[in-house]
Amino acid sequence: MPEKNRWVRLDNASNIFLAARNDTDTKVFRLSARVAGPVKPAVLQKALDKTFEQYVLYHSVLRRGIFWYYLEQSELKPKVQLETAPPCAQIYHYDRRELLFRVLYHADRIHLEVFHALSDGTGAMGFFQDLLTEYLSLRYPEVYGNVDSLDSERLQKQMEDSFAHYFRKTRQLNFAEAAQSSLQTVTKVGKKAAHWFKSTYSPVPVGRKKNVYRVRGEKTPDNRMHAIELEMPVKEVLALSRKEKVSLTIYLTALFVEATQQTAPPSATPRTITVSVPVNLRQFFPSRTSRNFFSTTHLAYTYGEKKDTLSHVCQTFQDQLQRQISPDSLETRLNRLISYELNPLARIVIRPLKDVLLKVINYFNNRNTSLAMSNLGRVELPQPVDGYVEQVYFQTAAVRPQFCMISHGEHLTVTFTSPFVETAIQQRFVRMLTERGVSVTVAANKVTEEELEGKR
Repeated sequence: MPEKNRWVRLDNASNIFLAARNDTDTKVFRLSARVAGPVKPAVLQKALDKTFEQYVLYHSVLRRGIFWYYLEQSELKPKVQLETAPPCAQIYHYDRRELLFRVLYHADRIHLEVFHALSDGTGAMGFFQDLLTEYLSLRYPEVYGNVDSLDSERLQKQMEDSFAHYFRKTRQLNFAEAAQSSLQTVTKVGKKAAHWFKSTYSPVPVGRKKNVYRVRGEKTPDNRMHAIELEMPVKEVLALSRKEKVSLTIYLTALFVEATQQTAPPSATPRTITVSVPVNLRQFFPSRTSRNFFSTTHLAYTYGEKKDTLSHVCQTFQDQLQRQISPDSLETRLNRLISYELNPLARIVIRPLKDVLLKVINYFNNRNTSLAMSNLGRVELPQPVDGYVEQVYFQTAAVRPQFCMISHGEHLTVTFTSPFVETAIQQRFVRMLTERGVSVTVAANKVTEEELEGKR
């Protein structure tokens, strides 16, 4: 087991989550699995105890310093809980010492919910896979015996700050250059400082002049996420994406945008729909960290300028994504992120002021972002455990309509989350799939007052 560090500063990607979270967008995501048989809470607790012992990162609580947030190791122990609250409810409260994750169960489902400042989806998946493996080996000992599939390299590298490891060493500004940059930044004080922070943290091009469409609707009465789960055969959707010669991610993102355009009010002027798409940097760098290590790209399509077809949207997004994940583009964006940490001005600005600046940036980012999506790819567990996991799911809190996708075996799940009661976009998305021959199973949670009271 890795040696415990008393405290570590948050990685760069995590700072925005602290500033941007609110009652609606809690910055919490959920990984779920439907397993064979009803969940046994005592067995799940035993599995959690063993898995938790191996993951030092998950022992952390979040603390607030004068200049930075940081993670501090604690002696708190997690307890499995019956699911009673809405999905992705608040985890971090600044006035409490709490672990930054929770393990829930209900019927035949096991859930892991994580505050995004602790880890990203790929990083948390390692913990979740080990938890499921341990639970199922204990639940069915006559089948599994003693399964030990812990990834020793992942455990050793779990605390690594991969942003610093892969970028800070090669791209540090010398202090004179950084100081000069800081002086230039404060020349016009607030305006310049805000612009500098924005250019560092905002993936949306500064000064966008397009008419970016913003989805509006009636908020759910108690701020719970409106979650809609879709299950479908992955091969059927892959066949559609291959027909368009694009990836599964691009195809479903384009379908999402098309569904949004078709259900939006008519517009007299060209309308741009933008989508936030996170990119797992472990695809490009040999990192095994369990902490955040991703970059965010933005795809945009303007309707009313060309022949608007699904094929054209697919090809536009494919070209945009390839440009944004090119080595030069990634290096430029991530070195800019690291330069924020190294900049002398950023070092001396107190944390509350950093939070204010990042809140402002997040506000403008939200205004320039119509939709969001995330893809965790294909999940596999060691045999024979994999055969006892029937399906996996992935969802996240959302400030706008969003979908998360993940596949396991022959199945693909797409989970929509939204702060709104309305479901026109999601319904159109499903209809577009079924019209193309895809078999889709739909399930949704209750969000309106009538549904929660059992009147509907």
